[in-house]
Amino acid sequence: MKTLDLEAVQAFLLVADLRSFTRAADALDSTQSAISLKLKRLEERLGQRLIERTPRMVRLSPKGEIFLQAARNLLAAHDDALAALTRERTTLKVGISHHIVGGDLPVLLRHVHSADPGLLVEMRVSSSRDIEADFDRGSLDAALVLRHDDSRRDGETLMAEPFGWMATPDWPHRDGDPLRLATQAYPCRVRAMAVGALRDARLPWVEVFVGGGIATIGAAAQAGLAVAPLALRVAPVGTVDVGPRLGLPPLPSRDVVLYSATSDPQVRAALRTLVSAFRSTPTGAATAPT
Repeated sequence: MKTLDLEAVQAFLLVADLRSFTRAADALDSTQSAISLKLKRLEERLGQRLIERTPRMVRLSPKGEIFLQAARNLLAAHDDALAALTRERTTLKVGISHHIVGGDLPVLLRHVHSADPGLLVEMRVSSSRDIEADFDRGSLDAALVLRHDDSRRDGETLMAEPFGWMATPDWPHRDGDPLRLATQAYPCRVRAMAVGALRDARLPWVEVFVGGGIATIGAAAQAGLAVAPLALRVAPVGTVDVGPRLGLPPLPSRDVVLYSATSDPQVRAALRTLVSAFRSTPTGAATAPT
């Protein structure tokens, strides 16, 4: 009877989900070569090619597509067996800025759950300011937020997050009219960034919608009420960056920063998976034709 290396199966699932040997290695705190070796041995054990790898892309082979769900079921059964003997559940308390998580949240949660089904996740999505305050009070194990200035230089910089002026592709605007904006209420730092860019460019603007979260601002943009300054990764379906078409000043990108205060190996492993999944989600958005 053939037996499978569970660590190799886990590596296969991460490569399949993240479409990257590098991100899979980061999630497992390993190396690309080690992940490649695990996959090679798994393929040899099964007698099938599971992953097709080119210099530009990583994708599942037809046999890999067939094996994918069975691999998930295998790891889930293994984790359930271990959890049956575990008295204490480990908890990951994490906060994420609502400016950088939107429709991709189910994907992030699925990756974390697949990596550790027994983990209890407590997640808060709010402003970077509030998430930082919760982290500093010790009520969070980790925080994913935007860095808006140099007042705080600790934490791990993960990437630069681009922003755009999001609206419907045919959103009308006449030269000379105040730009209709949908923003969050003061003291939102993304609002301050957008308003500052318009003031520096000496462009008139008027607030026509004040939202209580990114979802409400995105809805206002989708409805054609206004232009919303948003990170491209959270821009709602059906909106594009109309900044170039309208001659609006480019919005600066902001660094996404991870703060972590946990030494628990299980929690740190879950964080690595979350960060790898976050990095693998797309950040681009369409730009309206000029």
